[in-house]
Amino acid sequence: MSGFTFIRNAIKLDYPIREAILSVLPVVDEMVVAVGAGQDKTRELIVSLGPKIRIIDTHWDDTLRQGGKVLADETNKALSAVNKKADWCFYIQGDECVHEKYHAEILEQMKVYKADKNVDGLLFNYTHFYGSYDYLGDSRTWYRKEIRIIKNDTNISSYRDAQGFRKVGKKLKVKAIDAEIYHYGWVRHPKYQMAKLREANKLWHDDAYIDQKFDAAKDFDYTEIDSIKPFDGTHPEVMHERIASMNWKFDRDPKVKSFGLKLKLLYAIEKLTGWRVGEYQNYRIV
Repeated sequence: MSGFTFIRNAIKLDYPIREAILSVLPVVDEMVVAVGAGQDKTRELIVSLGPKIRIIDTHWDDTLRQGGKVLADETNKALSAVNKKADWCFYIQGDECVHEKYHAEILEQMKVYKADKNVDGLLFNYTHFYGSYDYLGDSRTWYRKEIRIIKNDTNISSYRDAQGFRKVGKKLKVKAIDAEIYHYGWVRHPKYQMAKLREANKLWHDDAYIDQKFDAAKDFDYTEIDSIKPFDGTHPEVMHERIASMNWKFDRDPKVKSFGLKLKLLYAIEKLTGWRVGEYQNYRIV
């Protein structure tokens, strides 16, 4: 199996790309990393991760400010370079990790569905951390599942802003597996979080919008969140050092919910039944 990902300015924007890649390396034969030309030593960091790493040097098209399309373009550059003999391709983004407790399940499910032509990929559950490593985003804002392992099929490509995949424009047929992706995209020092949001929003909006919405002179305010809940599990081993070095404080009472009446009702329905009304799904579970 081949792993693949993309990254640019990971050090400058404090992406846990090292941890993301290391969390996948034990279950792949190679990791293809599309490293965009940037303003820091991200490439050197990726090189240091060992012999399974294969780097593709890329240049992001910064003129693309429509729907995050450049993210899909960079994902596809990495995907197109994986070993043609690989049966499966494992995608991980620069702020995601896989807990080692899921490695055996992932390998087993790839064996089970390897020859099943009705299965294009494997669907993971998602855990979204927010503000600190002790709290999770707990509302409709956060997607609950996404595809992270796909068959090595040239008809499959990254879709829209690289959250998921499509096969010649159609949703992939997937099997849901008992494994989670831990998403750390909303856990970094507030200064770096503001810088990350300014940079990321360049893929959607013009500079005037960004300056108005994300003030570079301020730290990001994590307290502006509708709902969080405590995290009572364990983090991937590769994250322990980063977590131990956390140098900011996040203070928000999980009992406080900032919902309007409609969202409060939808939240209650989901918590009682597990059904998310009107949930968008970029896949077909078979």
